[in-house]
Amino acid sequence: MRPIVIVPACTRDFGEHPYHAAQHKYVDAIVLGADCAPMILPSLGKDLDLETMLQLCDGIMLTGSASNVHPSYYSEEVLDPSLPQDPARDETTLPLIRAAVGRGIPIIAICRGFQEMNVALGGSLHQAVQLVEGKFDHRENPELGMDEQYGDAHKIQLTPGGMLHAIVGADEIPVNSLHGQGVNELAPGLVIEARAEDGLVEAFSVGAAPGFTLAVQWHPEWRITHNPYSMKMFGAFGQACRDYRARKQGRP
Repeated sequence: MRPIVIVPACTRDFGEHPYHAAQHKYVDAIVLGADCAPMILPSLGKDLDLETMLQLCDGIMLTGSASNVHPSYYSEEVLDPSLPQDPARDETTLPLIRAAVGRGIPIIAICRGFQEMNVALGGSLHQAVQLVEGKFDHRENPELGMDEQYGDAHKIQLTPGGMLHAIVGADEIPVNSLHGQGVNELAPGLVIEARAEDGLVEAFSVGAAPGFTLAVQWHPEWRITHNPYSMKMFGAFGQACRDYRARKQGRP
């Protein structure tokens, strides 16, 4: 049996009906990149049976989303009320992250998920990176097609000797860029794995976590099988999930 990776859903309205939703590309990355079995987790907030989910899963992937983590979680007011929020997802993922890190459950986090991990563990965010002196505008151009939006936008420098450096086997790699928010203060215990050319944190791990943790600001799930760096990242995550499952089952 393949390891089970839970993918917390976003909440979205389609027509007059609310849905729990996860994009295909994230689910595909779990299957094609990590060789694991994805399971979409409804964003139930306080009604989530967290203990059952943690016992069931062998890994967690935190996806990107159009919505932002509510800034009240890092003691700020909303800077731009026109940007979408998803309080049900916040109430689901933030406690999920803290519990999973403590148990050593493997985690890979992307874009919003990257930001969720930093906030869940005590960090803060720039709500508009493009307004921060010295930082680039990391947002996508909505007038471009999807392939261009998700195309390489800039390079990132990987921390020498870091976990991500070891996984991809390169000092720098090109990445896409589709985010308006980013790390301001890094949470205690997080280890920087990569930075953008303007110094913005692009990847981190959790230094003291007993299991695999990797959070990235870009979107490695996009056309994953065409990107060898992304395949290496998800391959390492998948192996960590298999190792965790084996330990859970008492196998060497």
